[in-house]
Amino acid sequence: MDQKQRKRLLTGDRPTGLLHLGHYVGSVKNRIALQDSYECFVIIADLHVLTTKPKKEQILQMREDMRMMVLDYLACGIDPQKSTIYLQSATPAVYEMNLIFEMLISLNRLTGLPSLKEMARNAHLDPENVPFGLVGYPVLQTADILMACAELVPVGKDNEANIELARDIARRFNQYYGELFPLPAPLLSDVPTLIGTDGQGKMSKSVQNCIFLSDDASTVEKKVRGMYTDPNRIHADTPGTVEDNPVFIYHDVFNPDRAEVEEFKTLYRAGKVGDVEVKNRLTTVLNQFLDPIRERRRLFEEDKGLVEQIVYEGTMKMIEISNATVKEMRSAMGLGGAWNKISRIARERKKAVDTSV
Repeated sequence: MDQKQRKRLLTGDRPTGLLHLGHYVGSVKNRIALQDSYECFVIIADLHVLTTKPKKEQILQMREDMRMMVLDYLACGIDPQKSTIYLQSATPAVYEMNLIFEMLISLNRLTGLPSLKEMARNAHLDPENVPFGLVGYPVLQTADILMACAELVPVGKDNEANIELARDIARRFNQYYGELFPLPAPLLSDVPTLIGTDGQGKMSKSVQNCIFLSDDASTVEKKVRGMYTDPNRIHADTPGTVEDNPVFIYHDVFNPDRAEVEEFKTLYRAGKVGDVEVKNRLTTVLNQFLDPIRERRRLFEEDKGLVEQIVYEGTMKMIEISNATVKEMRSAMGLGGAWNKISRIARERKKAVDTSV
């Protein structure tokens, strides 16, 4: 398919380091599947990290975190020849677009988003002292989406409301200044969220209930061995509950042998198979899934400077695209007219003065 005929897709992550299985099923899997049919842009959203980690040492840490994350992208199968991977903070247009979009949305609309409360809670922030940047996080996210004029945004369930806000801002801009932006649509994964190994909520680095894509085989085994199952099941011959059981949720997602999974469920409900056996099989399944990812990651990591080259080239491409978007915005809004007139009059006056002297 001709790239000019493709619709655009924007996705990405904050560079907080290694990716885990939740990232894979929640968004990365979709990105890989769609990069052949969409013009894909993958953002390294480092400005978003500043909303909760603004200190210099935290910013410096992002350099290594970014590298680790991009290695995971490549290892999973995100192809830089098909997907433009770029650094958010290095694209000047995003700052200007963020400022303009802030004028098009109300504070009440932003503070009502469920993601704001969750992010403040995860960052252990006092509700009375939430940074302005965190409140405006979804507006900056809108700038990310619209500067690429993206029509599709693969996200987890927890970000669906943010995409609706981006649609509202695009709709408002188009209403005021003319049809410039498409209304981006969210694309949810078949598994929008993956429960953590502790069974207490979604997989999250902040609560340390993750299996990382780069975990070695023994680490995966240890984490699976410690996974929560049915808390009411004391002995292996006690009938167990499969529903909401993390071990079986993972089998459903990662075990390609559907007959085996259904047999395990039947035996588990009847008290005829133990947690250890089900977990041992899950360990094997997860390591079979992760083995090729780990091997590709090792090869990419050995290629020194590869990550930096990919991010540089992707960022330069996005700078060109986003500058064109801002130029169209300013023209549609009439923002450039006053400055152009001032510049012309000033040049004419200077020329007249120089001539008279």
